[in-house]
Amino acid sequence: MKKVLLRGPVLTRSGYGEHARFVLEALLKNTDFDVYVVPLNWGQSNWLFEDSEKRKEIDDLIQKTANANESFDMSIQVTIPNEWEKIAPINIGICAGIETDKVSMAWIKKANDMDRVIVVSEHAKSGFTKTKYSFGTSNDIIFKCETPVDIVHYGVKDVETMDLDLGLTHKFNFLTVAQMGPRKNLVNTVKWFVEEFKEEEVGLVVKAHWMNNSLVDRRRMTGLLRQVLEDVADRKCSVHLVHGNMTDEEIHSLYAHPNIKAYVTATHGEGFGLPIFEAAYSGLPVVAPSWSGHVDFLSAPVKNEKSGKVRKTALYEKVAYELNTPQPEALWKDVVEQDSKWCYPKKNKFMAAMRSVYQGYNLRLKNANTLQQYLVNNFKYEDKLTQMCEIITETGETNEII
Repeated sequence: MKKVLLRGPVLTRSGYGEHARFVLEALLKNTDFDVYVVPLNWGQSNWLFEDSEKRKEIDDLIQKTANANESFDMSIQVTIPNEWEKIAPINIGICAGIETDKVSMAWIKKANDMDRVIVVSEHAKSGFTKTKYSFGTSNDIIFKCETPVDIVHYGVKDVETMDLDLGLTHKFNFLTVAQMGPRKNLVNTVKWFVEEFKEEEVGLVVKAHWMNNSLVDRRRMTGLLRQVLEDVADRKCSVHLVHGNMTDEEIHSLYAHPNIKAYVTATHGEGFGLPIFEAAYSGLPVVAPSWSGHVDFLSAPVKNEKSGKVRKTALYEKVAYELNTPQPEALWKDVVEQDSKWCYPKKNKFMAAMRSVYQGYNLRLKNANTLQQYLVNNFKYEDKLTQMCEIITETGETNEII
């Protein structure tokens, strides 16, 4: 039996926490793996609070690891590449990639220390495989990723929903889910929505936080939104903040709420875009820039009624953009580098896209239903778990030292 160590933020409410739990579930599918777990923090994210069988299972694995004195045959590390280490004979680095068009030299170095890298989208993969750094007097020394890179998307979850009493003012509401920070472009999402719909009975539901789900964090978010909205005090549209810990059932209930009609994001870039994915497979029309990780799942094969030909078709409201250097406050040494680029959605195109969804809702809903069916059939959760498990198993067998 192969002893496998998983390092990742398995107990945090974060995108990487979700990713780590998905990988853990995949590892447990292989009965030849003896699984151990070391939990990591993820910024100041809250930890899971539910008293559930899944939480007990993770706690038991963590305790088992704390009591273990032996070495491991393989490590699986679900975190940003800066934290990947060679801690076992076989090492696999798993991450969501980067939101920009290239990864840092530090990430490539760490990737080359791994036996395999697994990411969540074509965009994330291209960041590793297409980034090259040149050195020497003639730039003839090329430094690039030499490690195999595979893609495993997230899968569609089957989650029961409930009635959420959100106290919404209007019958038609857009939804956005984001952590406050430069990458998600949340301030502009709110500003542009209000500018477009200030004279109409339309709402924007904002599920957001700065760092965690504390009361202090809620007050900070409320203060920010008031500051953004203070110049448009006399308006008919509304902005509704949802804050605090939410279970999977509660989050999916946002997508299923009868008065939440579409999902909107002005993001600068996504490694994958889990909330966008959840909204799409829940059947909500999506407004988003046509760049980065989320484009993997926002198109589907559609048959042309006239020609009979089937071609891949974007089934979301695409927002035009420009690529440019991230804002100074978004730069992060060895992660978001100054010589990289991400997308800047065009304000007028973003506002027009929201308007198109609002005014032509029936057509957009029809497209969303087509996309939903495609995702449910082709992004099955069990299939993605199996794919992840097979890649990990294959890596262990291929690189095994005899």
